Amino acid sequence: MAGVVALLTVAAGLGVRAGAARVGLGPEVAKYAGDALYTVLVQALVVLAAPRIRPPVAAAVALAFSWAVEFAQLSEVPAELSRRSVVARLVLGSTFNAPDLLWYAVGAAAAWAVHGWLRARRRTGAY
Repeated sequence: MAGVVALLTVAAGLGVRAGAARVGLGPEVAKYAGDALYTVLVQALVVLAAPRIRPPVAAAVALAFSWAVEFAQLSEVPAELSRRSVVARLVLGSTFNAPDLLWYAVGAAAAWAVHGWLRARRRTGAY
């Protein structure tokens, strides 16, 4: 299930980026939605790697990773790596932006809620 969530998250991120401009939303909507979805994706990958992990622990790991990446942007390393690689730019970003920290927390909270809901459904045999 975590793999499906990861793929759906990537699709949602691409959809938000493409769709925000089409419906007249500013670029900041796509940017901050992308920040939240980044943490959702990280949590899905954490759950994929450790399927028995509890939702709050997975959310904390995903949030810590997202914040670590953001704070790393205070150095020149991510920007330099991003200039050399599209993958590095997607994973590490390049420029520190304090509001991103809030949106990572929003993504972690959403992922925690969905993870908890899916886990409860699995326990009750709903899927």
